[in-house]
Amino acid sequence: MTCKSNNCHFGIVKLKLGSILTNGDLSILNASPPDLYIERFNIALGQYMGALQSIVPLFIYMNKFYIETKLNRDLKDDLIKLFTEHVADKHIYSLMPLLLEAQSTPFQVTPSTMANIVKGLYTLRPEWVQMAPTLFSKFIPNILPPAVESELSEYAAQDQKLQRDLIQNGFTRQVVAHFPRLLAWLQSA
Repeated sequence: MTCKSNNCHFGIVKLKLGSILTNGDLSILNASPPDLYIERFNIALGQYMGALQSIVPLFIYMNKFYIETKLNRDLKDDLIKLFTEHVADKHIYSLMPLLLEAQSTPFQVTPSTMANIVKGLYTLRPEWVQMAPTLFSKFIPNILPPAVESELSEYAAQDQKLQRDLIQNGFTRQVVAHFPRLLAWLQSA
């Protein structure tokens, strides 16, 4: 196959990347049991986003003088769109219920893993916030509307419920005693 235009070369790169995303190591997600699904998605997302940090600078010339000027697009945005279409779109409806379930059980999934996935999903497609606004609001500021004074008692009840849940799962106030600033803050609240 002979290509005479830069557009053809860029199309081949996108086609190859799409093929890798669809048929590559990410197929392990489909066969993952629920307890490993979140962690494996986090690894795949992290590896891809990390690779972008290397790929985009390598192709800075192509991005600056071809993709941006002739196509009026950005290489990083195009590569994020590829991952979204070939991976995240296919897994979001399996992943989101697992994230919501994991959120209801403290430390079932490490906080850093939850933060990475939620922030990554928001980067890929901000409208996914509508699927679980409370989950996204725990990791991304200003997702929910501002607090209202008339709902302060409801906020206090939610905090008390969280404290009870933590105590039921083995987190006692003695653990908090090792963190003096946190203890002082809890006592003043």
